[in-house]
Amino acid sequence: MPLRSALILVLACSCVLAQDNAKTPAPAPSLNQDQIRDLIRRTAQNDMENDKRQRDYTYIQREEQHRLDGKGEVKSTETKTSEILEIYGEQVERLIAKDDKPLSEKDAAKEEEKIQKLIDKRKDESEKDREKREEKEEKDREQDRQFVREVADAYNFTFVGIDSLSGRDTYVIDGEPRPGYEPHLKEAKILPKFRFRAWIDKDESQWKKLDIQCIDTVSFGLFLARIHKGSRIIIEQTRINNEVWLPQHINVKVDVRVALLKDFNVNDDITFRDYKKFRTDTKIIPVGEFQQPQ
Repeated sequence: MPLRSALILVLACSCVLAQDNAKTPAPAPSLNQDQIRDLIRRTAQNDMENDKRQRDYTYIQREEQHRLDGKGEVKSTETKTSEILEIYGEQVERLIAKDDKPLSEKDAAKEEEKIQKLIDKRKDESEKDREKREEKEEKDREQDRQFVREVADAYNFTFVGIDSLSGRDTYVIDGEPRPGYEPHLKEAKILPKFRFRAWIDKDESQWKKLDIQCIDTVSFGLFLARIHKGSRIIIEQTRINNEVWLPQHINVKVDVRVALLKDFNVNDDITFRDYKKFRTDTKIIPVGEFQQPQ
């Protein structure tokens, strides 16, 4: 989840969050700016390790998308349920249901064909092509590491207090863009466009919850896509097998405009479940055998 493509543009900023006045955390001894920056760096590094370990798991991802009109009323709703698989070291998404109903035979066959093509491609991959692919993956990870290092320098932090989430104590920290911040990476230019609130597990320095808010229009991409001020994303993680923290729930409210097309006002709700450690003997079940949970 995933957590890292476009909306994933915002997921990649996993350190920027919004104010939430619904609940005031209990007072606690304050952390100074240097202590908070160090905590942010440790937590962000741990999150990158979680991202790598997530590839060791298969799981079910369900996305419920609501398209809204100008008054914020729901115009249409669509759901997609996918199984996330690991194939030759690569995570692959296989659609298994639409609107909470199993795929038609035709659509299921297309998904099976997609998976089989990837299996055949990886099975016949030359050593040179494999090394080239892995080098690119490592380059992408290094760019992520550089981005993470910039995040801790891009904000002025406020220690709010200690709050209990799911029975675990968390540090609650607010971040506001730091005036005069000059990004070193091109991707980091978006950081001043966001503010944040973060709940960080006190014992393990892991993100428990992120509440992210866009405070200025963000433009990106070849098609001049724009994310408008007020767009928001909330990310919640959970501890799996006492070894890794992985996405549990993501809620996205985004107002976006693409080129000269009309605005799209969308509310996305994504849940993750049934995490299972991948094993070499794990069986890939055909889409037609998928059953909805009772």
